[in-house]
Amino acid sequence: MSNVLESAEQRCDAIEAPCSAIQTILSPRITDLGGFSVRRLLPTAKQKMVGPWIFFDEMGPAAFPAGQGINVRPHPHIGIATVTYLFEGEILHRDSIGSLQPIRPGDINLMVAGRGITHSERERPSITVEDHRLHGLQLWLALPEDHEETEPAFHHYPTDDIPAITIQDVPVRVMIGSAYGVVSPVRQFSDTLYLEASLKAGQTLELPDAPERAVYVAQRPDGPRLRTASAQYDCVCS
Repeated sequence: MSNVLESAEQRCDAIEAPCSAIQTILSPRITDLGGFSVRRLLPTAKQKMVGPWIFFDEMGPAAFPAGQGINVRPHPHIGIATVTYLFEGEILHRDSIGSLQPIRPGDINLMVAGRGITHSERERPSITVEDHRLHGLQLWLALPEDHEETEPAFHHYPTDDIPAITIQDVPVRVMIGSAYGVVSPVRQFSDTLYLEASLKAGQTLELPDAPERAVYVAQRPDGPRLRTASAQYDCVCS
């Protein structure tokens, strides 16, 4: 998805942190792709990565009339892995190693580019024929040097395979890594933490200990969401 943006690196719109526990606050740069916006948070001029995460894009939310939708043509990746996660809608993933998989809300889609893979991101005709919505995140993981030339692979984890627990009355999903006593089945190449927490107004959540942490706030129709991942800084990104 990120290949459709003209510029990979964004300016760093950092603003003053409200408390000592937060080192940096970043604001994403919004790119209009014609009825479909992408908010790119990483990389910026001053913060190239957040832990192993090298790109961070929020797709939508977008409302498409019947007959329209996303149509990202086949394009290559190398030396990285992409993680796609949807709040709303559906994307049809197809790649050069023979994978054909609809991605639906709650699923984790992990595409390991390794020494090279080509993929497209489109929609099934049964989706496009009606009015529909799309909203989600796509993050890119930088592979460790000893995995950069690995064989390309595709891993799809249905929503029911992702462990869900409740912490401090907050529903949490452990999407990658381990936290709060549960372990995600999603494959890892380096120490990675990726959580989803659904908070109501006034709720708080104590994050698991980690050498590096970050938080991303995404607004959903049913309330705000927090996204946490291993990071180079204590960074609140909105």
